[in-house]
Order: sequence, then structure tokens, then C-alpha cells
Amino acid sequence: MTTAISVERLSKTYRLGQIGTGTFAHDLNLWWARMRGKPNPLLRIGDKDHGNRDSKEIWALKDVNFKVEQGEVLGIIGRNGAGKSTLLKILSRVTAPTSGRIKVKGRIASLLEVGTGFHPDLTGRENTYLNGAILGMSRREIDRKFDEIVDFSGVEKFIDTPVKRYSSGMYVRLAFAVAAHLEPEILVVDEVLAVGDAEFQKKCLGKMGSVAKEGRTVLFVSHNITAINQLCRSALWINKGQIVALGETKTITTQYLDFQFTNENEKTISIKHTQDEIFQLTDVKINGATAQDSVINSAAPVEIDLTYEIHKITNGLRIGFDLYARDGSILLRSFDDDIDTVKRSTGTFLAQARIPPNLLNEGKYYIDIAVGIHGVRWILWHDVTIRFEILSAGKINRNYAGGKHPGYFLVDADWKTLQLP
Repeated sequence: MTTAISVERLSKTYRLGQIGTGTFAHDLNLWWARMRGKPNPLLRIGDKDHGNRDSKEIWALKDVNFKVEQGEVLGIIGRNGAGKSTLLKILSRVTAPTSGRIKVKGRIASLLEVGTGFHPDLTGRENTYLNGAILGMSRREIDRKFDEIVDFSGVEKFIDTPVKRYSSGMYVRLAFAVAAHLEPEILVVDEVLAVGDAEFQKKCLGKMGSVAKEGRTVLFVSHNITAINQLCRSALWINKGQIVALGETKTITTQYLDFQFTNENEKTISIKHTQDEIFQLTDVKINGATAQDSVINSAAPVEIDLTYEIHKITNGLRIGFDLYARDGSILLRSFDDDIDTVKRSTGTFLAQARIPPNLLNEGKYYIDIAVGIHGVRWILWHDVTIRFEILSAGKINRNYAGGKHPGYFLVDADWKTLQLP
């Protein structure tokens, strides 16, 4: 089988801190002060020297090796900051590696962020031709695919409108349609599909599946484990810039989810960086405890307490959460009752949500806190996670030889049987 992508000893490092002052004279003064062990002479009076004059290195990727065969759909998973997007940017030649080499056979079409390769002042039509030309397509090829691209994107009414007036969803729909329909040998897609609605995400997954059936290669980064399992034959797990595992998708995603629930570093809820000019989350508890490894009996409710402060009166502030199963399937999205017609007052508040008893089946779950201004922006989104485990109290399980009721929920349907004449 032909190898489409070969990555050998790939590393990428970034330097943190102050690298240069902007002028040679200041650089020289700073170096001379450092050599004599003196304070930074460029600081203003009263400022503190935080010791970042000597820049530090951080390895976004370190000694990464793998191969992707032609026609393979590879899912890439890992936590935020693991190095997934850096890897895709290097593969797409957006940035250069610090060391190592990459061999790519064929043209690459990349969708790394909303509007990649689009010029905001050009119309959707003009950007389609511009993006196609960047991908190496001739005008004739683009003409042949143009109607299909516009139909898939669903922005036909606005195709002659400058894309700077598009919503983020319209932007990503057109960008994905261009990348997927201009027949690249390799399609690279980052988490940008999360911007689209559920119907469009389904269309995108279907399109990537058909692209793979045509013998082209797809690299797909996503936090949606269900989508990874559905679309990809193999998966690559990256953590802290290094490959943890590479292999059959279901095996790798199971290992990854097990790690997410057992890693010691994941057991502390971090709300240190939730500060916003409008909203501040100050405490999170589940069934009265702050530990993320809470164990709850299925006969008891799941109670989530969120303590927060509002610093500014605003319309449309909503507090809620998404409930996920262990495999990444979303089971429930719930917000408090306030909508954009209600003004929140300033002060400290406690919001309490309750998931009824005998609803969730035995297993592991997690909750992502979601706070946003309705129709405007998210304040918290996948920033604070609560993990917990449900232990079965035996409800309904009597009907199953293995004792484990299948599915996510314990609730049963109401049955009635009537004898017909």
C-alpha cells in the first residue's frame, strides 16, 4: 500500500518570555546587566522583574514518528494543548518544524480554523476561486465543481456577499465545502466543524467518509469521540507533544477515555482561569463534594452546585452544562431559565441543578460547565469539567443475565398488553 504521509522524528519548540527588546542598544544593555547579575535596567520604576528575560523553551511536539497510508482516515485525539493543531499546521506547511522531516505524496487541502485561506473583503464566489487556486486547481476544475460547492455549503443567497459579513457558521460551511470538493489527495480537518450546526456536522462526516472511499486520505482532529469512532479506521493519541498510542480506533479511544478518568492530574477542578469582566465562577460541587471522582448511587439524584459572581449587569447571560457519557456522546444540555430578555443583577449567586434519581445507568460520566451570553459569545466552554461515576442500585437489572442494564439510561418504557379479539 502507498504511504501518503510519513513523519520522522518530528519536533517543534517555541520560546517563551522576552526574546528581544526591539533595539540592539537595549538588547546590549540587558545582556550586560545580566552578565553582572544586575536588575533589568529597562524596567519602569515600581515594576517587578519576573525573571523572564531568559526565554524558556516549550516542546509542542517532540520526536513524533508515524505513517499514514493512502486512503486511510486517521483520527487524532488528545487534550487541549497536546500538540494536535501544531502537528496539522506543520503537515499543512503553515509553520516549519524545529527538527525532523515530513514526506507527503499529493496535494493537501487544510481546514485548520474558520475561514482558513479566505480574504474577508472578497465575496464567497471570489474566495472559492482564490482558495481553489491556492490548492493548485485550475479555473476549469473550479468551474466544474462550483455549483456543487455552493449547494453543499448552503450559502447560495450570500455567495456574492463579502465573507466578512458571514456568520462563523456560514464561514466554516463554505470553507469546508471548498476544501472537500476540490479533490485534494489529502484532506486535513481540525476541530472547526464544531462551529457548524448538528445537521451540517452530519453532512461533513458523510462527505469525509465518501472522500475516504474514493481513495483519498483524511486526517481528522476532534474532541468528539463518537465521530472519531464512526469515521476513522485508526486513531493517533497525542499527549504533551508525544505519541501515546497509535492503532485501531476503538482500542485507542477506549484507552484515551480510561486515561481521562483515572489520570491524577484530572481529579482537581480548576476554576482559576474563569475570570471574565462579566462573570466569575468561584466554586463547583457535585452532591456536596468538590472531588471529581465522585461515586453516586443510581437511586440518588446527581446534584450540581455552581457558585459564581456577576460583575456587570447584562442581558442574555445563561449558566448551564453539557452531560456526556464516557465515550463522548452528549446525553443532555441544560441551562437555567433566564433568557436574553432578563437582566442579571450584580452579586454572588448559587445555581443548583438536579438530575433525577434512577435515570443514569451504571457507568462513568462527565459534565462540562457552559456559560455564555445568548447569541453573542461563550464565557466558559469546555473549561471546567466535573467527572463522576454512577453505581447501579439494581433497578431493572433483574431482567438481564449479566446484571448490567444496557444503554445510558435506567428508565424503562411503560408497557401495556391488550389481548385482541
